[in-house]
Amino acid sequence: MSLKIGVVGLGSMGYGIAQSVLRAGHVTYGFDVVPEQQARFVSEGGSEGNLADTAAMLDAVMVVVLNAAQCEHVLFGDAGIVARMKAGSVVIACATVPPDFARDMEQRCNASGVHYLDAPISGGAVKAAQGCLSVMASGAPLAFEAAKPVLDATAETVFELGDSAGAGSAMKAVNQMLAGVHIAMMAEAMTFGMTQGVQPQQFLEVISKCAGSSWMLENRAPHVINGDYTPRSSVDIWPKDLGIVLDIAKSANFNAPITSVALEQFLAASSTGHGNEDDAAVAKVYARQANLTLPGEDASDKEVASEKEVE
Repeated sequence: MSLKIGVVGLGSMGYGIAQSVLRAGHVTYGFDVVPEQQARFVSEGGSEGNLADTAAMLDAVMVVVLNAAQCEHVLFGDAGIVARMKAGSVVIACATVPPDFARDMEQRCNASGVHYLDAPISGGAVKAAQGCLSVMASGAPLAFEAAKPVLDATAETVFELGDSAGAGSAMKAVNQMLAGVHIAMMAEAMTFGMTQGVQPQQFLEVISKCAGSSWMLENRAPHVINGDYTPRSSVDIWPKDLGIVLDIAKSANFNAPITSVALEQFLAASSTGHGNEDDAAVAKVYARQANLTLPGEDASDKEVASEKEVE
């Protein structure tokens, strides 16, 4: 059955999600603060309209924004959609947010007769475009039922983690703790190897087949090797996500020192001008500290980086 579905946030993940929903045969609207992204999606077959006017028609809205503040603005801001949505429709919230925030959004949506599914996602832009994401979801059975056509279109695996919001976001925090640490550790290990004469390509060929490998190592190391820092997931995502992780840890009286150190490295990368680059650019922090030249760099790149550090 074809439904009317909106995707709010057409970034690297959201755009692929919108494509997957459209490919599954649903009437699909894509919304973004960047008009060019919306126009691009319409040119590929997406339906045209603005969020405020179409909200009342939508069976489901997948919110794929950066953070809790943006999510709350979409749902309950001055032009918030929940008040406009029909009873029985569902909000599928995909941003990385604190579990308490997800629980609050569920309560407020339910008060308006709208279901809320706490549904953080993992898999990256490529899997989003393929409809093969992993979704860490929690919510009421009716929320899962209402969201099922969208999940079928966008996810390879849906983990049903509980019958109320919060559990999905808690699991996403665990995932982000590992993912952020693994990216920083990939950068640290690769550049450490360079100090010992191990070239980045050789590092990937060997370690990807050994016990020290990780999904993040295999996915991000090629970005460094190719000198390609086009942002699939940017450096500036991690101060936000690891900040959420550490806030949750603090509230649980839990010490997470390794996560804290990884966060410091991403903050260092951001403060030296790499915030909008691919998160593999955290390797540049290690390279500058050890006076190493990464693939694709030359002496002028290092001079510019050093000037930014001085500033």
